[in-house]
This record gives sequence, C-alpha cells and structure tokens, in this order.
Amino acid sequence: MKAGVLTAPNVLSFDTVPDPELAPGDLLVRVKAATVCGTDIRIFRGRKTMGVRYPSILGHEFAGEVVAGGKAGGWSPGQAVCVCPAIACGHCQHCVRGYENLCQNLQAIGYEIDGAFAEYIRIPAAGLARGNVFALPEGLTYDKAALAEPLACVINGQERVGVYRGDTVVVLGSGPIGILHVKLARHSGAHKVIVSEPNPLRREAARAAGADLAVDPTAEDLPAIVRDQTDGLGADVVIVAIGVPALADDALALARHRGRVSLFAGFSAGEKAQLDVNAIHYNEVMVTGAFGLTRLQFEQALKLIASGRFEVDSMLTHRFGLAEISAALATAEQGSAIKVAILDA
Repeated sequence: MKAGVLTAPNVLSFDTVPDPELAPGDLLVRVKAATVCGTDIRIFRGRKTMGVRYPSILGHEFAGEVVAGGKAGGWSPGQAVCVCPAIACGHCQHCVRGYENLCQNLQAIGYEIDGAFAEYIRIPAAGLARGNVFALPEGLTYDKAALAEPLACVINGQERVGVYRGDTVVVLGSGPIGILHVKLARHSGAHKVIVSEPNPLRREAARAAGADLAVDPTAEDLPAIVRDQTDGLGADVVIVAIGVPALADDALALARHRGRVSLFAGFSAGEKAQLDVNAIHYNEVMVTGAFGLTRLQFEQALKLIASGRFEVDSMLTHRFGLAEISAALATAEQGSAIKVAILDA
C-alpha cells in the first residue's frame, strides 16, 4: 500500500510499504478521509516525542470502510466506520476511576500504532474489544466524521473547565481547535465569545463560527477589550487553544475573580510557562488542563456532527490526495487553512 512515512523529524515521504498484517481479532479499514491535526505537525517537526517511533505513519483523525476482520464484533466488509484513536486498557487505576483518557497503558493510533495517512489502517483487536470502532451515522460523510476526534477533545476540555449558559468565554487562538471551542461554547449557551488571533483569515473564520469579537492581539489591547465587554470584571472562562506558553499567564490576567482557565493546547516538550501564582491565589482562579478524549466523548461528538446541529463543513477548507501528503502538512502548518483533509482517491 501507499503511505506517508515519517523516518525522522522533518523527514516524511510518500512510499510503498507492506499492507498491514492482521492478528486474530484485528480489523482492516480502508482510509476514506483523514484530517491533519496540529499534533501531527508537532510530531513531524520533532517537537513531540512521546509515543513516537521511526519509521511510523501519522494520522489519528479519520474514517473509512471495513475491508477485512472484525467478524467477532459484528463488522463486515463495506461498512463505514469511524474510530476513536485512544485505546485504553480498561483495568489500570485511571481507567477504573473513570478517566480512561489518562490510561496508564494508553495506546494511540497515529502514535504507538501506525496511523491513517495511508491507504489502509489496522485497528488492533484491543480497540474493537474496548468499543473504539463506531458505525458512521447514515448520511455522514467521511471527511466530516474525521472531525469527531478533535471535537471530542474539545468536549473534554470544556467539560473540565465548565462552559455554561450565560458565560463570557475568551478563546486564545483560532486555529481548528480554537474554532471548535468557539462553536461548542456557542452550542453550550455562552452569552459572549471573544477570540484572540493574529492571523486575519483565522479571525474571520472565528467570526463566521460565532465569535462576537475577533481581536488582533498584536494591534489591539486585548485585556482592555475584555474588561470593556465584561463591565470590568473579566471573562468567566479563558481557553488557551494554541501551544504558546506565554499565553498561560495572559489567560490568568483575562479571567475574572473565580474565573476558570483551561490550558487546553499541548505544549512542546521542554517548554515552560510563567504563571502569576498570586493571581490564582487571591483571585481564586481555577486552572485546569485537558488531554485527549474518552470513547463516550467521541460518540457524543460523532452524533453531534451527524445531527446537523453542529456545522463543520466550513472548517474543511483544503483537500488533498494521499500522494500530496507533504503539501497537505505544509498547508496545515502555514496557517492558510482551517482544516486540511486527505481523501481517498
């Protein structure tokens, strides 16, 4: 089969590799659509190393069609499926306590397991046994289904920080994840959503996604604007949706007393952030992280997209064939796209 193969940081090529070999209980899926995540770019550039192997195949946001295997789970060739890529063990202390996204034995497609930037992908038997494979709802296209994974992560982040009806929410960064945060905050009933983003194309995308204000932090006074929009109090929720460590402290300054801050974005290995601990202490600001997703959140995201009540079509701004994998990654990295999809020819 053909695949985009990562052999070292910054070295990815479109090559012929052996077809996946199925062990008993495995499922073989023909990839119909995969979308590029910012984490894929970080792995490609060597800024994320946990779980990464060389050579390997990236790609963890995808949907496809069953080719072989999976009979014990009731799957048959030709079925359209979407897969939650985070495979938890189900028996460690974290899984038992209900936070499988932090599983101590987590195996993830696109990390420890070869991913979806390929013609075919092997879903391990453990993924089938744990319920990571979902049938595509009728009428849902493969490219939109691929966005269930990032939306599920955003659902996890907003559940952790709490976004409620009537809140004022500030989102720092309006890349694909920031746009999903805007959309989900609106869906959850936020009264006002303010986005900070230096890229003019992404500011416009944030407005189209439902942001009341899209601010250029390089040319405008974001803290003053937030104060003006909140009667001088600050935001109820501030979400850091881009992995820039300095934004963590900025977020604290934008939050109201007893406000809530989500350090949602992943930061590159070795990067440190300065935090105003007195602001946390005296203002009683809650700061939380968010990592990954659960199968329940994945299912919720898939159903939400399929319902038509959560629009994602406009996010899919660029489409490439698998042979154009390098161009797809470059486009996603340059910031000229919102979401880049790699489609089956």
